[in-house]
Amino acid sequence: MSEAGDGQRLFVGGEWTEPDGGHYAVVDPATEETVGWAPEASRDQVRAACAAAREALEPWSRTAPEERAAVLGRAAGVIAGRFAPYAELARAETGATTATARGMQVGVGMARFRRYARVEPAEWAIPPQINDAGPMGKAGVMGALAVRQPVGVVACITSYNNPWANPAGKIAPALAMGNTVVVKPAPQDPLSVYRMAEALEEAGVPRGVVNVVSGRSVEVGEAAVESADVDMVSFTGSTAVGRRIGEVCGRSMKRQLMELGGKGAALVFDDADVGSAVAGIGTTFSFYSGQICTAPTRVLAQRGIYDRLVGQLAAYASRLKVGDPREPDTVVGPVISAAHRERVESYVELGRKEGAVVVAGGERPPFERGFYVAPTLLADCTNDMRVAREEIFGPVVVVIPFDDEDEGVALADDSDYGLIDYVWSGDVARAFRVARRLRAGGVGVNTVGRNMEAPFGGFRHSGVGRDCGAYALHAYSEVQSIVWPG
Repeated sequence: MSEAGDGQRLFVGGEWTEPDGGHYAVVDPATEETVGWAPEASRDQVRAACAAAREALEPWSRTAPEERAAVLGRAAGVIAGRFAPYAELARAETGATTATARGMQVGVGMARFRRYARVEPAEWAIPPQINDAGPMGKAGVMGALAVRQPVGVVACITSYNNPWANPAGKIAPALAMGNTVVVKPAPQDPLSVYRMAEALEEAGVPRGVVNVVSGRSVEVGEAAVESADVDMVSFTGSTAVGRRIGEVCGRSMKRQLMELGGKGAALVFDDADVGSAVAGIGTTFSFYSGQICTAPTRVLAQRGIYDRLVGQLAAYASRLKVGDPREPDTVVGPVISAAHRERVESYVELGRKEGAVVVAGGERPPFERGFYVAPTLLADCTNDMRVAREEIFGPVVVVIPFDDEDEGVALADDSDYGLIDYVWSGDVARAFRVARRLRAGGVGVNTVGRNMEAPFGGFRHSGVGRDCGAYALHAYSEVQSIVWPG
């Protein structure tokens, strides 16, 4: 139903539509073979998708919350029924290991649909206020109610590093709040997002409520952001692109939710459990080959533990199996493309030139095909090096020494970014004290784990706004107050 013989179709206004711009190949980063053919939308087709979402907005927003929740729940059921093929497609598109594709991609995406299939109150009473007589009216008691209303049509522009969890984290809460969406997936791996649309269609989402348009051209995303039919842009990607989107949104006061770059600082104090710190920091090497904005890529090690931490991190990186992500014992798969591999490798070479010492990795793995990067550890770095300041987005960790708590916090906060930082210390009181001092949207204390109900978002250049849990419902809604005389 959703695919033509020559490639995937767009999903616009409830119809699977042939793209004006033809198709392009989606490539498996591990094998460099074609996974499928993605559609290239024209500007007119993006505009049509936005218009369809606008037309569907009023009836969908007036649908009972329980009915919207039921659609999301049924979509989760469709995904569950096709879990294995969906996970295999995600693995092939992204190069993620099978375990990551199953657990962190499709598994988390499905969980997010289930989460927002839970109806939550969208209005609450405000304590009455006694007003004296004045220019605003007669004296008396004034009652008030706060109501969350949908923002409207949301353009969801998603990242390549997780084509299930990231789009689901936008689509599900947006629909739950009564918005309609136009989704523009990353050009590297859009096919999974079309499977998500397929699941929503089968779950009974009305025509025009969900639209998906893809393409390699920047015009596809630009057309969605610029559309007069779009009320909000939810974007995950680079800070540079986020700035451009923000400029366009500012012209018409469109609402924005921006999840941008990160350069997470991991402060490891002398009294830390080194094994726990190494395992947490090591996820930068293993989880999707470091292509994740929340990774603890900038390690700040107190001098008393510095040498031991560097030695154990180097040993950890050297033990990780790099290779075919389909193999069950593979830990580190490829990065998304040849161009991105070259970018990551250029940063490693830059680190050498800046004076960093490569203590693990640094060389391209010896595979004939696939875009592989070895887990790499750069020691003896300083915070002014570009490798310490810029987001590399690959399996590369830099280590910087510090002397005391004040210096550690100062180094952590001396960054353009502020998404998630981490603190490892045996002194829990100090760990929480340091966490509260850090200028980051989130802080992990002795863990890299996350609570998916906690607010997620960044300070500074790491983004605007918060989502996850109930905070996503807030992000995709406007607050209206209703006031009356008591």
